[in-house]
Amino acid sequence: MDILLLVVIAIWLSLAMTGAWAIQRATGRSGWIDTIWSAAVGVGGVVAVSFAGGDFDRRVALLIVISAWSLRLASHIGSRTRGAAEDPRYAKFIEDWGDRAAWRLFAFLQIQALAAFVLVLAVYLAAANDRPFPGAIDALAILLAIIALGGEAISDAQLARFRRTPEAKTEVCEIGFWRYSRHPNYFFEWLFWCCWPLFASTGSIWNGLSLLAPLMMYWLLVHVSGVPPLEEHMLRSRGDKFRALQRRVNAFFPGPRKSTAHGEKE
Repeated sequence: MDILLLVVIAIWLSLAMTGAWAIQRATGRSGWIDTIWSAAVGVGGVVAVSFAGGDFDRRVALLIVISAWSLRLASHIGSRTRGAAEDPRYAKFIEDWGDRAAWRLFAFLQIQALAAFVLVLAVYLAAANDRPFPGAIDALAILLAIIALGGEAISDAQLARFRRTPEAKTEVCEIGFWRYSRHPNYFFEWLFWCCWPLFASTGSIWNGLSLLAPLMMYWLLVHVSGVPPLEEHMLRSRGDKFRALQRRVNAFFPGPRKSTAHGEKE
Protein backbone atom coordinates (compact mmCIF):
# COMPACT_ATOMS: atom_id res chain seq x y z
CA MET A 1 0.00 0.00 0.00
CA ASP A 2 1.42 3.38 -1.05
CA ILE A 3 0.98 5.45 2.11
CA LEU A 4 2.55 8.60 0.63
CA LEU A 5 0.12 8.53 -2.30
CA LEU A 6 -2.82 8.17 0.07
CA VAL A 7 -1.56 11.06 2.23
CA VAL A 8 -1.31 13.29 -0.86
CA ILE A 9 -4.87 12.34 -1.85
CA ALA A 10 -6.13 13.04 1.68
CA ILE A 11 -4.54 16.51 1.62
CA TRP A 12 -6.07 17.17 -1.81
CA LEU A 13 -9.55 16.25 -0.59
CA SER A 14 -9.22 18.46 2.49
CA LEU A 15 -8.08 21.41 0.39
CA ALA A 16 -10.88 20.84 -2.14
CA MET A 17 -13.53 20.93 0.58
CA THR A 18 -11.91 24.02 2.08
CA GLY A 19 -12.36 25.60 -1.34
CA ALA A 20 -15.98 24.42 -1.41
CA TRP A 21 -16.53 26.11 1.95
CA ALA A 22 -15.06 29.38 0.68
CA ILE A 23 -17.21 29.29 -2.47
CA GLN A 24 -20.37 28.63 -0.45
CA ARG A 25 -19.59 31.54 1.83
CA ALA A 26 -18.98 33.82 -1.16
CA THR A 27 -21.99 32.80 -3.27
CA GLY A 28 -24.56 31.53 -0.76
CA ARG A 29 -25.09 28.52 -3.05
CA SER A 30 -24.46 25.32 -1.13
CA GLY A 31 -25.08 23.23 -4.24
CA TRP A 32 -21.49 24.01 -5.21
CA ILE A 33 -20.38 21.96 -2.21
CA ASP A 34 -21.65 18.70 -3.67
CA THR A 35 -20.43 19.69 -7.13
CA ILE A 36 -16.90 20.21 -5.86
CA TRP A 37 -17.08 17.08 -3.68
CA SER A 38 -18.01 14.93 -6.68
CA ALA A 39 -15.23 16.43 -8.78
CA ALA A 40 -12.70 16.10 -5.95
CA VAL A 41 -13.49 12.42 -5.46
CA GLY A 42 -13.13 11.93 -9.20
CA VAL A 43 -9.73 13.63 -9.32
CA GLY A 44 -8.59 11.68 -6.26
CA GLY A 45 -9.79 8.47 -7.88
CA VAL A 46 -7.98 9.21 -11.14
CA VAL A 47 -4.74 9.89 -9.25
CA ALA A 48 -5.18 6.73 -7.18
CA VAL A 49 -5.79 4.59 -10.25
CA SER A 50 -2.91 6.15 -12.18
CA PHE A 51 -0.31 5.42 -9.49
CA ALA A 52 -1.72 2.29 -7.82
CA GLY A 53 0.55 -0.10 -9.72
CA GLY A 54 -1.91 -2.95 -10.27
CA ASP A 55 -2.86 -4.72 -13.49
CA PHE A 56 -2.72 -2.18 -16.35
CA ASP A 57 -5.91 -3.28 -18.11
CA ARG A 58 -7.76 -3.15 -14.79
CA ARG A 59 -6.55 0.37 -14.12
CA VAL A 60 -7.69 1.54 -17.55
CA ALA A 61 -11.17 0.12 -16.93
CA LEU A 62 -11.36 1.66 -13.46
CA LEU A 63 -10.19 5.01 -14.80
CA ILE A 64 -13.17 5.00 -17.16
CA VAL A 65 -15.60 3.95 -14.41
CA ILE A 66 -14.58 6.55 -11.80
CA SER A 67 -14.29 9.32 -14.42
CA ALA A 68 -17.76 8.57 -15.78
CA TRP A 69 -19.23 8.70 -12.28
CA SER A 70 -17.51 11.96 -11.33
CA LEU A 71 -18.16 13.82 -14.59
CA ARG A 72 -21.84 12.88 -14.67
CA LEU A 73 -22.57 13.69 -11.04
CA ALA A 74 -20.54 16.90 -10.88
CA SER A 75 -22.04 18.24 -14.13
CA HIS A 76 -25.57 17.30 -13.04
CA ILE A 77 -25.31 18.98 -9.63
CA GLY A 78 -23.48 21.95 -11.12
CA SER A 79 -26.14 22.60 -13.77
CA ARG A 80 -28.86 22.23 -11.15
CA THR A 81 -27.10 24.65 -8.81
CA ARG A 82 -26.80 27.38 -11.44
CA GLY A 83 -30.56 27.58 -11.82
CA ALA A 84 -31.80 26.72 -8.34
CA ALA A 85 -32.14 28.21 -4.89
CA GLU A 86 -30.16 27.06 -1.86
CA ASP A 87 -30.01 23.29 -1.26
CA PRO A 88 -32.69 22.72 1.43
CA ARG A 89 -30.52 20.25 3.36
CA TYR A 90 -27.63 22.67 3.79
CA ALA A 91 -30.00 25.58 4.33
CA LYS A 92 -31.52 23.77 7.32
CA PHE A 93 -28.09 22.89 8.71
CA ILE A 94 -26.97 26.51 8.45
CA GLU A 95 -30.19 27.77 10.03
CA ASP A 96 -29.87 25.35 12.94
CA TRP A 97 -26.22 26.23 13.52
CA GLY A 98 -27.02 29.93 13.96
CA ASP A 99 -24.12 32.30 14.65
CA ARG A 100 -21.58 29.48 14.46
CA ALA A 101 -22.78 28.32 11.05
CA ALA A 102 -19.62 29.33 9.17
CA TRP A 103 -17.20 27.32 11.26
CA ARG A 104 -19.54 24.41 11.83
CA LEU A 105 -19.99 24.18 8.07
CA PHE A 106 -16.21 24.18 7.68
CA ALA A 107 -15.89 21.30 10.13
CA PHE A 108 -18.75 19.46 8.44
CA LEU A 109 -17.04 19.75 5.06
CA GLN A 110 -13.80 18.37 6.48
CA ILE A 111 -15.82 15.36 7.62
CA GLN A 112 -17.05 15.13 4.03
CA ALA A 113 -13.40 15.15 2.94
CA LEU A 114 -12.80 12.19 5.24
CA ALA A 115 -15.79 10.39 3.74
CA ALA A 116 -14.41 11.13 0.28
CA PHE A 117 -11.09 9.59 1.31
CA VAL A 118 -12.85 6.35 2.28
CA LEU A 119 -14.33 6.21 -1.22
CA VAL A 120 -11.05 6.96 -2.96
CA LEU A 121 -9.34 4.35 -0.80
CA ALA A 122 -11.73 1.75 -2.22
CA VAL A 123 -10.84 2.90 -5.74
CA TYR A 124 -7.13 2.68 -4.92
CA LEU A 125 -7.45 -0.84 -3.49
CA ALA A 126 -9.36 -1.96 -6.57
CA ALA A 127 -6.73 -0.47 -8.89
CA ALA A 128 -3.83 -1.95 -6.90
CA ASN A 129 -5.27 -5.44 -7.30
CA ASP A 130 -2.90 -7.43 -9.53
CA ARG A 131 -5.43 -10.16 -10.35
CA PRO A 132 -5.53 -10.69 -14.15
CA PHE A 133 -8.24 -8.60 -15.78
CA PRO A 134 -10.93 -9.23 -16.80
CA GLY A 135 -12.38 -12.07 -14.77
CA ALA A 136 -15.91 -13.13 -13.91
CA ILE A 137 -15.96 -10.96 -10.79
CA ASP A 138 -14.74 -7.98 -12.81
CA ALA A 139 -17.51 -8.52 -15.35
CA LEU A 140 -20.06 -8.52 -12.51
CA ALA A 141 -18.55 -5.34 -11.08
CA ILE A 142 -18.67 -3.58 -14.45
CA LEU A 143 -22.28 -4.64 -14.97
CA LEU A 144 -23.16 -3.31 -11.51
CA ALA A 145 -21.43 -0.01 -12.25
CA ILE A 146 -23.28 0.38 -15.56
CA ILE A 147 -26.64 -0.35 -13.93
CA ALA A 148 -25.90 2.07 -11.10
CA LEU A 149 -24.68 4.90 -13.33
CA GLY A 150 -27.57 4.45 -15.75
CA GLY A 151 -30.16 4.15 -12.99
CA GLU A 152 -28.97 7.27 -11.22
CA ALA A 153 -28.86 9.27 -14.45
CA ILE A 154 -32.40 8.15 -15.35
CA SER A 155 -33.65 8.95 -11.83
CA ASP A 156 -32.15 12.44 -11.97
CA ALA A 157 -33.64 13.02 -15.43
CA GLN A 158 -37.08 11.87 -14.29
CA LEU A 159 -37.00 14.20 -11.29
CA ALA A 160 -35.81 17.10 -13.45
CA ARG A 161 -38.66 16.47 -15.90
CA PHE A 162 -41.18 16.43 -13.05
CA ARG A 163 -39.81 19.68 -11.63
CA ARG A 164 -40.54 21.42 -14.94
CA THR A 165 -44.27 20.63 -14.66
CA PRO A 166 -46.85 22.89 -12.94
CA GLU A 167 -47.69 20.02 -10.57
CA ALA A 168 -44.21 20.14 -9.05
CA LYS A 169 -45.16 23.18 -6.97
CA THR A 170 -47.68 21.23 -4.90
CA GLU A 171 -47.31 17.51 -5.69
CA VAL A 172 -44.66 14.84 -5.07
CA CYS A 173 -42.72 13.01 -7.76
CA GLU A 174 -44.09 9.54 -8.56
CA ILE A 175 -42.93 8.94 -12.11
CA GLY A 176 -40.56 6.24 -13.33
CA PHE A 177 -38.27 4.87 -10.64
CA TRP A 178 -39.81 7.33 -8.17
CA ARG A 179 -42.93 5.17 -8.05
CA TYR A 180 -40.96 2.41 -6.32
CA SER A 181 -38.49 4.31 -4.15
CA ARG A 182 -38.70 7.75 -2.58
CA HIS A 183 -34.98 8.22 -3.28
CA PRO A 184 -33.97 6.07 -6.27
CA ASN A 185 -31.05 8.36 -7.08
CA TYR A 186 -29.61 7.68 -3.62
CA PHE A 187 -30.18 3.95 -4.06
CA PHE A 188 -28.27 3.86 -7.35
CA GLU A 189 -25.51 6.03 -5.88
CA TRP A 190 -25.05 3.47 -3.11
CA LEU A 191 -25.19 0.65 -5.66
CA PHE A 192 -22.34 2.23 -7.61
CA TRP A 193 -20.02 2.02 -4.61
CA CYS A 194 -20.90 -1.66 -4.19
CA CYS A 195 -18.89 -2.44 -7.33
CA TRP A 196 -15.54 -1.44 -5.82
CA PRO A 197 -15.21 -4.31 -3.30
CA LEU A 198 -15.83 -6.63 -6.25
CA PHE A 199 -13.05 -5.02 -8.25
CA ALA A 200 -10.77 -5.26 -5.19
CA SER A 201 -11.65 -8.84 -4.22
CA THR A 202 -9.13 -11.72 -4.02
CA GLY A 203 -6.16 -9.38 -3.73
CA SER A 204 -4.30 -8.24 -0.61
CA ILE A 205 -5.86 -8.70 2.82
CA TRP A 206 -6.02 -4.90 2.96
CA ASN A 207 -8.53 -4.96 0.11
CA GLY A 208 -11.24 -5.83 2.63
CA LEU A 209 -11.15 -2.14 3.56
CA SER A 210 -12.92 -1.46 0.26
CA LEU A 211 -16.11 -2.69 1.93
CA LEU A 212 -16.09 0.53 3.95
CA ALA A 213 -17.15 2.49 0.84
CA PRO A 214 -20.64 0.97 0.34
CA LEU A 215 -21.18 0.59 4.09
CA MET A 216 -20.35 4.23 4.75
CA MET A 217 -22.33 5.45 1.75
CA TYR A 218 -25.42 3.56 2.90
CA TRP A 219 -25.12 4.99 6.41
CA LEU A 220 -24.64 8.55 5.17
CA LEU A 221 -27.43 8.45 2.60
CA VAL A 222 -30.02 6.65 4.73
CA HIS A 223 -29.25 7.92 8.22
CA VAL A 224 -27.27 11.17 8.09
CA SER A 225 -27.03 13.67 5.23
CA GLY A 226 -29.29 12.15 2.58
CA VAL A 227 -32.77 10.88 3.35
CA PRO A 228 -33.40 12.45 6.83
CA PRO A 229 -32.83 16.16 6.03
CA LEU A 230 -34.44 15.90 2.60
CA GLU A 231 -37.55 14.18 3.95
CA GLU A 232 -37.78 16.75 6.73
CA HIS A 233 -37.81 19.44 4.05
CA MET A 234 -40.44 17.57 2.01
CA LEU A 235 -42.68 17.20 5.05
CA ARG A 236 -42.49 20.95 5.63
CA SER A 237 -43.19 21.81 2.00
CA ARG A 238 -45.65 19.05 0.98
CA GLY A 239 -47.16 17.96 4.30
CA ASP A 240 -49.83 15.27 4.07
CA LYS A 241 -49.07 14.51 0.42
CA PHE A 242 -45.55 13.46 1.33
CA ARG A 243 -46.79 11.55 4.39
CA ALA A 244 -49.06 9.59 2.06
CA LEU A 245 -46.08 8.91 -0.20
CA GLN A 246 -44.13 7.63 2.80
CA ARG A 247 -46.89 5.14 3.53
CA ARG A 248 -47.01 3.67 0.03
CA VAL A 249 -43.43 3.89 -1.29
CA ASN A 250 -40.20 2.50 0.18
CA ALA A 251 -37.70 5.08 1.36
CA PHE A 252 -34.54 3.60 -0.18
CA PHE A 253 -34.64 0.12 -1.69
CA PRO A 254 -37.03 -0.05 -4.68
CA GLY A 255 -39.99 -2.34 -4.10
CA PRO A 256 -43.70 -2.88 -4.74
CA ARG A 257 -45.98 -0.02 -3.81
CA LYS A 258 -47.83 -0.59 -0.55
CA SER A 259 -51.58 -0.64 -0.06
CA THR A 260 -53.18 2.42 1.50
CA ALA A 261 -55.67 2.41 4.36
CA HIS A 262 -58.39 1.84 1.75
CA GLY A 263 -56.66 -1.29 0.49
CA GLU A 264 -55.64 0.28 -2.81
CA LYS A 265 -52.24 0.86 -4.31
CA GLU A 266 -52.27 4.48 -5.35
